[in-house]
This record gives sequence, structure tokens and C-alpha cells, in this order.
Amino acid sequence: MTTATPLVTGTDFVTVSTRNFDAAVEFYGTVLGLPESARWGRMPAAEFETGNLTIAVMESEAFGLEFRANNHPIALRVDDVAAARAELESRGVEFKGETIDSGVCHQAIFEDPDGNALDLHHRYAPRTSGA
Repeated sequence: MTTATPLVTGTDFVTVSTRNFDAAVEFYGTVLGLPESARWGRMPAAEFETGNLTIAVMESEAFGLEFRANNHPIALRVDDVAAARAELESRGVEFKGETIDSGVCHQAIFEDPDGNALDLHHRYAPRTSGA
């Protein structure tokens, strides 16, 4: 491989750890309404589509891994944070504080049943170039 050939060409999925596979499938599939696209054979893992990134939920111990909840949120793009938040609250989701207005986006942070952080996100200002 040369330096002109990239080693990494994309991201296939991000993994979210769970202790209770059935509860995770219910949450991501029914509560969040994400389409389930794959199961990992007989192993307790499934993939859910968000439109541009696949979220895989995986029962950690079945794969010989220690369960650890992710405390930094995966930002889920929505058209309207307030409307999406209200809908999820009606489905029993509890949010961590008020909706954030950063000056470029709105965000509302919540957790899945295992404590993995998720974030409803809507960017309302254009991205700027530069650092």
C-alpha cells in the first residue's frame, strides 16, 4: 500500500453496547422507529439504519466483551428537534436537561435503556470552512 491509497475508505457502522438485546431492539426499532436491516446470525446483535450511518446494537457479554455504556452521544439528525423530542417524550423517553441552542444547531440529549447517550440534532446554520 502506498501513501496515495487510503487505508480507511469509510465507516460501516458504529456499535452500541447492550446488556439486554431484546430491550435494545425494542428501543431502536420501535421507540426510535429505525429500520432494522440485519441480524448477526444467532448472536445477539442487530443493525439499525439512520439514513447515513448504521447503528449496531450488540449484547457485549455474548461476544466476550465487558459492557460499557457510551457517555458521549451519537447525534441523530432530525428536521425539528422540538417536535422529535415531544414525540419521543410521548413514547416514554426522558431527556437530560433542556434543548441546547449552540448558535448553529439545536440538540436534545437522552439515553437508551442501557445508558448509551444519544442526541437529537438539527443544524440550522451553514457549516463554515476553516478551523
